[in-house]
Amino acid sequence: MTNWWIGRPGIRLTVIAVMTSLLLIASPVVAAPSSDLWERWLPHDEDSTVTVDHTTWDNLLRKFVIEGGDGINRVAYKWIMGSEKQSLNRYLEELSRVSVTTLNRAEQRAYWINLYNALTIRVVLDAGQVASIRDIDISPGLLSNGPWGKELITIEGENLSLDDIEHRILRPIWQDPRIHYALNCAALGCPNIWALAVTSRNAETYLDSGAEAFINHPRGVRVENGRVVASSIYKWFSEDFGDSDEALLDHLKLFASGDLAQKLDGVTAVTFDDYDWTLNSTDKPEPKFFSSNGGRVGS
Repeated sequence: MTNWWIGRPGIRLTVIAVMTSLLLIASPVVAAPSSDLWERWLPHDEDSTVTVDHTTWDNLLRKFVIEGGDGINRVAYKWIMGSEKQSLNRYLEELSRVSVTTLNRAEQRAYWINLYNALTIRVVLDAGQVASIRDIDISPGLLSNGPWGKELITIEGENLSLDDIEHRILRPIWQDPRIHYALNCAALGCPNIWALAVTSRNAETYLDSGAEAFINHPRGVRVENGRVVASSIYKWFSEDFGDSDEALLDHLKLFASGDLAQKLDGVTAVTFDDYDWTLNSTDKPEPKFFSSNGGRVGS
């Protein structure tokens, strides 16, 4: 009985596929993609004074990103409809026409971060009602999980996915761990999406503020029983944070404040927390969404 499937290769393959799927469900992220430079995007012009206009994106973020009392920012996805969704689509169309390789490095960094976050918002909107971004299985492959591998936009003739922007452009070119605090994956466990666009002028403040907010929030870092419990982000992308507990702790101490800073002093052991993939959505828009007569305020 124990060898009933011998001689039945079709059944064996089906069982293996099902077991693999179950393992993927039980372990949402086994390993994140490595930083792998796409040299096509290395060109830049440091003498360029061209700036990319992110005003439309900034306006949308200010209107639909809601700061939560729990320290987690959420997006009022269900209210982004009609003219607002059209504005998002126009903004992405405008970005697709930018000659990004002719920009200076500061403009390029802001461009790629905003592009990533705007595409993520559109992916969620296009999917409709979902509990998690991981439910949007549009990436190529039989066992795809999430939208990150699907080509979503064409820039300078190249089809790009969210994975391309993060792992083949932003991470390898800038080699700055703070990038992880600027890219929002539409999950509660992710660093906050902010109610403003990134620009070449505010980027340093934006990145530092993102690091400080995430590290000093329990979903990012906390100390329990003399041991650091850190977000799985630091495990998945350990190469970006020095690839050792000691290097990670040094990074955390750069941005830790108050009680956390004191607790980190002398701690040497690090463990990693489960990641909350619940969609970072809210059904309760602030009063700014409505006029006094109950109608929707225009853009």
